[in-house]
Amino acid sequence: MADTVLHEVTDGLATITLNRPDAMNALNTETKIALRDSLHRAADDPAVRAVLLIGSGRAFCVGQDLKEHIGALSADRETGSRVTMNTVPEHYNPIVTAIAEMPKPVVAGVNGVAAGAGAGFAFAADYRVVADTAAFNTSFAAVALTADSGVSWTLPRLVGHGRAADLLLFPRNVPAQEALELGIANKVVPAADLAAEAEAVARRLAAGPTAAYAALKESLAYGSGHGLADTLAKEEELQARAGASEDHWIAVQTFVKKEKPDFTGR
Repeated sequence: MADTVLHEVTDGLATITLNRPDAMNALNTETKIALRDSLHRAADDPAVRAVLLIGSGRAFCVGQDLKEHIGALSADRETGSRVTMNTVPEHYNPIVTAIAEMPKPVVAGVNGVAAGAGAGFAFAADYRVVADTAAFNTSFAAVALTADSGVSWTLPRLVGHGRAADLLLFPRNVPAQEALELGIANKVVPAADLAAEAEAVARRLAAGPTAAYAALKESLAYGSGHGLADTLAKEEELQARAGASEDHWIAVQTFVKKEKPDFTGR
């Protein structure tokens, strides 16, 4: 694993840290590959029950490393090729898919600015804890690009179509408090407390009923694109699975006994 992305697992929680603080965690090729592989590793690891994605230094992630990008773009223009944008299917799409579809909750600890693909990664997470000094910026149109990293799917579901169009057509910094009001942030905390607060949320999820969380993620994603009848059928399917889980049995027993459940994640 490259040192541009750190991966640590303790007590069921995988903490994945973007670690290019001097570059505000900009996404060069090495970082994108390492992040993609780290997320897949967490998704496949049976010891991991929740994931915390956070940045080191003063930024969460400012998106594509434009210093690397301009070199690749110059080469494309000289050769007439379009290799540069292969990063979307090779890196960005797999990263966002891993965040959104892994059967485990993902918390984004947004410690600073999240821009472009960095914002997209945060939007794809299940819960966003945001420092009061942080900000979001779609930034794509500012460099004459369209949305990627799932932003055209995630952002309208967070803020509605009209606000998403505004934020994409006229990129600007959206400060933490406004992000909370828009529905982008789930929780805003003092910057000094961000790491501890984000970890506390993620650890609470790591100790919870993982299979039920996986079903909730699947249900929300399915319901956003289907009608009521189909969604009810999907809920029926997922509830039958959850009802047969070990965690549901534990929860029912401990509820009757007025005890605290100790979930297994199964």
